Amino acid sequence: MRNMMNILPNRIVRPDSLGGKLKVVIAELPPDRITLAEIRDLLGHDGLLLFNAFLAIVFLIPVSIPGMSTVFGAAILMIAISRLFSCRLWLPKRFLERQLPADKLCAGLEKGVGWLHRLECISRSHRIGWLVSGKYLGALNNCALVVSACLLMAPFGLVPFSNTLPAFAILLFTLGFLQRDGLCVLFGHVVNIATIVYFGLLLGGGGIAVLQIFQRMQ
Repeated sequence: MRNMMNILPNRIVRPDSLGGKLKVVIAELPPDRITLAEIRDLLGHDGLLLFNAFLAIVFLIPVSIPGMSTVFGAAILMIAISRLFSCRLWLPKRFLERQLPADKLCAGLEKGVGWLHRLECISRSHRIGWLVSGKYLGALNNCALVVSACLLMAPFGLVPFSNTLPAFAILLFTLGFLQRDGLCVLFGHVVNIATIVYFGLLLGGGGIAVLQIFQRMQ
C-alpha cells in the first residue's frame, strides 16, 4: 500500500484512477524479464485504453531498451486501428513474445506514472464533450492516435524528445477518450502537430548536413 501511494509527494493516488490501476500492475511485474503478452494478461479486463496508457508512459522518462519503441509503438498502432475500425485487437505473435528487461521497464514506468497522475489531476470529465462525440470526430481522433503510434515508431530513438512527444500525445488521447475530455484530445492533436514539425526539422537539418558533406567531398 505504501508503494501505491508513493507516486507524488503529499498526494494520494486513488486506486480507481488510471494511475492507481497502473501502479498496481507495475507492482505485479516479475523481477527479471517480461513479454508483451504477460503485460496484457496482467492488465486483465480493464480495456485497451489502459493497455495503451501502460505502453506509453514509459517513454515520458528516457529508458534505454533497444527496440522498445518499435514493439510498444506497434502494439499501440494495432489498438488504434482496432478502435478505428471497431474490430477485435490482434497482435503479432513475435511482438507478444518479445522479452523485455522488467527492471528497466519498471523503473521507467514508476517515474512515468507520476506524470500520468499529474495529467489526471488537470483532466475533467465531459469537458468540451462534443470533441469526443459522434462518428466522424471519433474516426478523426482515432486516426490521430494511429499517427501518434507511427511517430513513436519513427527511427529517431536517440534524438531527444523523439519518443517523449508522441507518447505524450498518446497519453492525452487516452485520457481524453477515458474521461470524455475534449480538451485533452485537442491538446493531443496539438502535440501531434508539434511532433510532425519537430521531425520535419530533424529531417530537413539532416538533409542539409548530408548535402554539405557531399559538396565538400567533390
